[in-house]
Parts: sequence; structure tokens; C-alpha cells
Amino acid sequence: MGMSVSAGGAGRRGRGRRRGRKGPISEINVTPMVDVMLVLLIIFMVAAPMLTVGVPIDLPDTQAKAMNSDTQPITVSVNDKGQIYLQETEIQLEEIVAKLEAISKTGYEERIFVRGDKSADYGTVMKVMARISAAGYKNLGLVTLQEQDK
Repeated sequence: MGMSVSAGGAGRRGRGRRRGRKGPISEINVTPMVDVMLVLLIIFMVAAPMLTVGVPIDLPDTQAKAMNSDTQPITVSVNDKGQIYLQETEIQLEEIVAKLEAISKTGYEERIFVRGDKSADYGTVMKVMARISAAGYKNLGLVTLQEQDK
């Protein structure tokens, strides 16, 4: 009785891996997926700060808690020079109601936030709020920053 021993140790029909094997490879290459995910992460990190309202306002500090909001509200801003902005577009006080009616999706139930600069004229902010309230919008709020403990 003779026995044949091959160098691979598994024999001709064994289950060991051989070089030059032709057949499907059952390994998943995750490198392209990781590359795509990292690119998307970088894109979102760069784009996220740009999604905030772009009118520079120095908001006053208060002890009020943050509000939870499901939808994006309409923002009306008054800067320190008395200029009025609807979202990021400068408008006149007389135009505010017509513009709000044009862009409000839920009618008079639309959430409207008024942002007034710390050094803005109190009378101008109140005129803006009075116009909006007189037009029938009841879901009106003032935006402030939370006080930081010093």
C-alpha cells in the first residue's frame, strides 16, 4: 500500500485555499462604502451651519427654556438699525402682512418668531408685533438666548 502526500497538505480535492483559484470571491469590500459615508459626513458638517437664518442679530438673554418645534417657523427680524427682515429679505413695515399671507402655509395658525436685536428700538419691535397680531396671526413668539451662568 502506497500513500501520496502533496505539498499543500489538503490534497487535490481538499478545502484549502489554492493560489489562482477561479470562482466567486465571497468577501465584501467595504472601502467604497466607507469613502462615500465620510464624504457625506463632511458635506453635512459644512452645510449645517449655513442652514440658520442669516440676519446678524444680537439677541437678549433670558431664563426661558427652549421650545420644541416640529415645523420651521417664519422668522421676522429687527436689527439694531431698525431694518425689518422677513426670513433673510429686507422689507418695509407696511409690506409685512401681505408678505406673511403670501408665504404662510397654514394660514393664521402659522408660527411666527420675532427676533429683535438687543439694541433695537423697542417701539419698532412692538410695531412689527402689533401689525402681525392685528392681521390675525395668533401664534407669535419672541426669540431670545438662554442666560449663561456666570
